[in-house]
Parts: sequence; C-alpha cells; structure tokens
Amino acid sequence: MRGVRGRGHYNLRKSVLVTPSDNWLRCDDSLSMQFLEIKNGYNYFRYVHSPSYSQSQRAFEAAKAINDINGIASILQHRPYHIDSLLTMAEYFAVLGEQQMSADAIARCLYALECAWHPMFNPLQGNCQLKFKHDTNKPIFTALFTHMKNLDRRGCHRSALEVCKLLLSLDFDDPMGAIFCIDYFALRAEEYAWLEKFSEEYKSDNSIWLFPNFSYSLAICRFYLECEACKDDCMDAEKASSSDLIKQALMLHPSVIKKLVAKVPLKDRAWTDVLKHAFFRSDQTGIPSQDHLINIYVERNYLIWRLPDLQKLLGGGAKLVIETLENNKSEVKDWACVRKEAFSSEKNEYGHLLVSDFSDSLSLIPRENLQQFMGVPRMMEGMQDENQFANLPGNGHAPRGVTNRNALAVLFESMLPVGYLRG
Repeated sequence: MRGVRGRGHYNLRKSVLVTPSDNWLRCDDSLSMQFLEIKNGYNYFRYVHSPSYSQSQRAFEAAKAINDINGIASILQHRPYHIDSLLTMAEYFAVLGEQQMSADAIARCLYALECAWHPMFNPLQGNCQLKFKHDTNKPIFTALFTHMKNLDRRGCHRSALEVCKLLLSLDFDDPMGAIFCIDYFALRAEEYAWLEKFSEEYKSDNSIWLFPNFSYSLAICRFYLECEACKDDCMDAEKASSSDLIKQALMLHPSVIKKLVAKVPLKDRAWTDVLKHAFFRSDQTGIPSQDHLINIYVERNYLIWRLPDLQKLLGGGAKLVIETLENNKSEVKDWACVRKEAFSSEKNEYGHLLVSDFSDSLSLIPRENLQQFMGVPRMMEGMQDENQFANLPGNGHAPRGVTNRNALAVLFESMLPVGYLRG
C-alpha cells in the first residue's frame, strides 16, 4: 500500500499469530505465498515478492548497505508492511529501550506475513513446510523467534511455547534452534507431561535426551510430576526417578554445574565443596558442539535453578555422582565415551546459533554510541524541540508525546501514516 494518509478504522482480517488493532492499515497483495510441491505428505511453500515489493526490497538493501536507518524508515512511510524494514526497526527500537515499539513492529510484521498465506497453507495442521533456504522465507523465522521472546518477557509463557512449537514445525531442520528453548517454555508454562511426551516422540528416537537442555529439563519434569503423583498417591514405577535423571544429566554434561553456580548464582558453601571434586572442576568439556549447547542452555534456563527445590535436586544429584565415582572410577571414562559419541564432530555444529539470541537480557546502546548500530538519521540533525516535528516531510502530523522518549523513535512515528502506530 502506497501513499496512505487517511484516518479511519478498517475491517482487518482475523489473524492466528497476532491480534491486529482496528487502527492498523490493510495489507496489500504485494507479498504473497507460492505453493511449491507435495513431498512425503508435506506441502512446501515459499513467500513471493511482487515487482513493486521487489523495488522496495532493493531500496532496503541499499539503505542497509550504508547503515542508513533514515532510508529504511522512509521505505515504511510508503510501504508500511515491508517486512525486512519492520524487522530492522524492531531491532533498532529494542536497543534504544523502546520495547513497546519494537514489539509493535514485530506484531505488524507477523500480521503482514500471515495475510500473505496461501489458501492451502495451514501451519496448525502440521503438514506445511517453509524451508529456511529460501531467502523470502527467512523473515518469518526471525519474526516468530523475536515474538516468542517478547511473549516470554511479558510472562506469557504458554503463548511463547505455542510459538516455539510453530517455529519447530515450519522447517524440520530447525534453523533457529527452537529445540534448544522449547523445554524452557514448557517448564515455565508447567506443561510437564507434554514435555515428557514430546521428548519420547520427537524424531521417533531417544537422541533428544543427549542435548544438555533436555537432559536437565526432563529431570525437572519428572521432579514436578513426582510431586503431583505424591499428592494423588499414584507414582509411576516404570519411569526413571528425577534423582536418576539428574544424576545422568550431570554425568553427561558435568560442566553445567560450574556455569550454573556462577550464573544463578548458587552461593551456599555446599556448592564450593562440589566444585572441588575433579569431575566438576572444569566449565568446559573440550567438545565444541557440546560446550556451545551448554552455554545456550545455561543462558536460557538459569532462572529456573533459582527455585530452592530444584537447587536441592541438583545438589542431591551432584552428591550421587561423587559417591558413584568414588566407588567406580571407570564411569568417568564410560561417560566420556558417551559424550564423544553423542557429539562426534570436531567442529561446532551449532555455531550458527548465537548464545545471545537465547538470553533474557536486553542490550541497550547509549545515545552517544547509536551510530555503531546504524547510521544516525540525517533528519535528526538540527532538531532541538518537538515543535520542529511539525515541519517534517511526509504526513505532517505530530507524533505522540515526546517527553522523556528517544528522539529517533519519535522521528520514526512522525514519518508513518496517521494511525499506523496507534493501537
């Protein structure tokens, strides 16, 4: 949609991914989805750009190449639902501390992506694939991953879990590493039985328990399910106990405990005694893939270990490991062989997944360092007070209150069509 300036409410289509505001603009048909093929019972699709959208995409790439955030904002003035521009502005607002505007840009991005869905595309059925290898498909993965994190920060853990499930289903190659945070959202949503069932059915084998996040999270699941069973007096004798599972997790990924002691942090003197043991002394296994996944696990899940009951579970497991090794030192070599077989590559197979992407912390950039992210908009030069926004080219409407707000965010609002950022 180009040159939209009018006010008013629109009858927007219903959305599965987000709830559109009445004041959002309608999407045009410049972004669409193409059906590619049916293979092994799955429907394959990819997003397609119209000639006019491709022109905006080229303008975006040119602006991005020279770090011109002003140019990217200008694209949105004429095409409010340009996906890559919205994603860039969302990231920009996040580092500025404008979290609501960042989340709003992601929501609009997802709305536009959903409006482009093919009539046959129904991801809730579980038989649709959007392969990440197609460049036009990549933005929906980025948008969903960011939306998932936004939901988690707002305490919407169950919704974050559902988005994570969707991410995992869209491409079985899991390009965003959803499998390494789905356990966290399941635990936060208290979906313990679901997580156990998922781990048993995933890829029809038991390899998932070898990942550090599932090794530890399945022990936590079993712990809480045991607590529920005790209340109902119906223990499942066929399942491994939580103490056995946490012992197994520590045997397989011993370096986790030293990282958790530092990150949580765990300050009791008992942890100092545990870390004195040779088996727990190092925070590295020496296996690149395993060490990287452990870093992701600790960064994503450390908050869970602040619960006293789970600290007791972890401490009890560490004592069991130490006792076992004192009685049978050969187990050290046995578990070392398991680790080497589970993570056989000498290279980091998961290096494409950034640890920082699984972090809860928000990286804010000081005002004086903004240019390191993207070039400071040219239109910022010479602006001294909010009255000068009345003379900006474009809509001519004044942005909402500017007091104590970042000037770049105010500038961006002033460039968009009236009502675009009102919800």
